[in-house]
Amino acid sequence: MSHEWKQLISSLNQITVTSTDDNEPVTIRGEYEGFTCVGIGTDAAVFRSPDYPEYAFKVYATTKADKVEAEARVYKALGESHYFPRCYGTYGNILVLSFESGITLFDCVLQGIHIPKHVVDGVEEAREYVRSVGLNPRDIHLKNILLQDGRAKIVDVSEYILDGNDYRWEHLKKGYDEFYSLIDGRAIPFWVVETVRKWYHQWVNRPSTIEDFMAMLSKFIPFNKQ
Repeated sequence: MSHEWKQLISSLNQITVTSTDDNEPVTIRGEYEGFTCVGIGTDAAVFRSPDYPEYAFKVYATTKADKVEAEARVYKALGESHYFPRCYGTYGNILVLSFESGITLFDCVLQGIHIPKHVVDGVEEAREYVRSVGLNPRDIHLKNILLQDGRAKIVDVSEYILDGNDYRWEHLKKGYDEFYSLIDGRAIPFWVVETVRKWYHQWVNRPSTIEDFMAMLSKFIPFNKQ
């Protein structure tokens, strides 16, 4: 690591990232002049510097700092793979990754950008690769899948060391297979997408099926062909 890069890390240490208890995005306090925030999740925020544009600096919330080393171990196990970014190291609560260009599938839905079937198939292939190296592909959703040069790139692997299946991807894939053709090419308002997201997080704690959830959605969202 160069001396200049170490100075970047020192600057990022001036930022305080705070998580919430209700699965909402983190909040950011402090100055980060010279950086651009390129992503905000429920555990961390991601920054980029014009001096080193090939890198992404993932700054975890102070209460989530234990996830930094865990995620680094996941990247080490994944090795070199075109499905995932490359990890260069950890520094306190900061994970240094390769910057990956592209638009998230979440933003594709908002903007009406077509999501090809082979991108969904690519996520399936990535999940198989994750299992092949002894990890568990969890927490895969629209906000951490990029559409990059026509292919899928997954940018958050922090939960791959946890047990169990959260079924988030299986539910998304089912929704894609059954409903996506009805909204393909249509920009879906942000408030609609956020409402669905919040309903989903409430629904997963209830004793009902994904079919029940989709039936409820079909009454709320105008799934009508144009």
